[in-house]
Amino acid sequence: MNDSPFRRLPGVDRLLGHPQTSSLLEAFGRPLTVEALRTVLDEARDRLRHGLCTPPTAEELIAEARATLESWTLPTLRRVINATGVIIHTNLGRAPLSEATLQAMRTVAGGYSTLEYDLERGGRGSRSLHAEALLRRITGAGAALVVNNNAAAVLLALTALAGPTREHPQGRGVIVSRGQLVEIGGGFRMPDVMAQSGARLVEIGTTNRTHLRDYENAIDEETALIMRAHRSNFALIGFTTEPTLAEIVAVARRHNLLVVDDLGSGALLDTGRFGLAPEPTVQASLAAGADVVMFSGDKLLGGPQAGILVGRADVIERLKRHPLARAIRPDKLALSGLTATLLHYLKDEALTHIPVWQMISTPGEMLHERARRWADALAEVGLNCEVVEGQSMVGGGSLPGQTLPTALLAIRFPSPDAAAARLRAHEPPVIARIEDDRLVLDPRTVLKRDEEELLAALRSLTGDWETGKPDD
Repeated sequence: MNDSPFRRLPGVDRLLGHPQTSSLLEAFGRPLTVEALRTVLDEARDRLRHGLCTPPTAEELIAEARATLESWTLPTLRRVINATGVIIHTNLGRAPLSEATLQAMRTVAGGYSTLEYDLERGGRGSRSLHAEALLRRITGAGAALVVNNNAAAVLLALTALAGPTREHPQGRGVIVSRGQLVEIGGGFRMPDVMAQSGARLVEIGTTNRTHLRDYENAIDEETALIMRAHRSNFALIGFTTEPTLAEIVAVARRHNLLVVDDLGSGALLDTGRFGLAPEPTVQASLAAGADVVMFSGDKLLGGPQAGILVGRADVIERLKRHPLARAIRPDKLALSGLTATLLHYLKDEALTHIPVWQMISTPGEMLHERARRWADALAEVGLNCEVVEGQSMVGGGSLPGQTLPTALLAIRFPSPDAAAARLRAHEPPVIARIEDDRLVLDPRTVLKRDEEELLAALRSLTGDWETGKPDD
């Protein structure tokens, strides 16, 4: 009985008193450490019960507890290195932020702020003013409102301008071309949002052809507005017809209707300057006469997540007063970050300070130079590298089908999928892509501060591919 393997397992108290446990207590606290020790002891007893092991030593149990604690406390939201070449990668957090934007967010996050305080009056203020003056100056809009994302901006506009009221309990009509009834990521469908808002969807035209007469014929006394939804995540080509926004506005004016324009991505700069298709700009939509223009803060704008509405002052004021506006308002981090990002546009420094635009505007020769430097550094550890031509994508529901020429670092492995999995398991994780049975990495989306960590992760891929174990 005394030789029972279970009796040779140390108890929790003994493990807590072990010198190697002190670092666990310091790093993770006593309650969590005790729970981890009990967990590994239970697992050890289970293995012994099934004859799968000999009794582990105290040191082995403490090492298991450390691994358990690290797995329990490892954040699921982690920094990664994006080597995919997709600039605005929705799954990887969309737009990286400028240093000034990060600093602005840190400043307000670390203490108190004037989020809703008027220093001049010494009393309550409004959070809606923080980015408004900059948005008005940059876009030429009469007023602006920031909410927590563009889906919320669309919902607010439809609810406030066409949703149910005492006079119209069934909601009012919103005219939308069938070719614009889009679905974006996460199953966000325009018809579903319309239904949630209480507005009544009025579909016109066909998928590929909508004429001005379709708008004219759909208008009745229950119509509240005409909505244009920019197809920011797919392209409609071939036998197509669609009126311009200015032509739609002209129809709306004749019938005293509002026009709202959902741009989705929301560019403030001309994308045609960089060899890309022209993306409708916010300024152009306002100049065409749209009463409200809605767009995202974390796509082509290059800032934090936000939904931005700009337009006529009286219409934006209606949105500000609607009860839904409070439910979808942004916090101090989003507002401070958005303000700092907008300052880059105001000071004409977007191309040099905002990472999204830095990546879009990076010259090809600079990308080739970085890829060649990586290849040279990795050749020293025996990796089979070459620099090849490739394409980067803007991504994030922006400029569908549009790519930018780039230089790719291509590495051959016995199993490129296994190599990609190892990179994802590295700290920090590296996200690459596979093309032509090779692991490829695009320097366009690798931040300069991440370059050494990227090379360290790639060096770790040298090893015994028969056993799947990397070199020490």
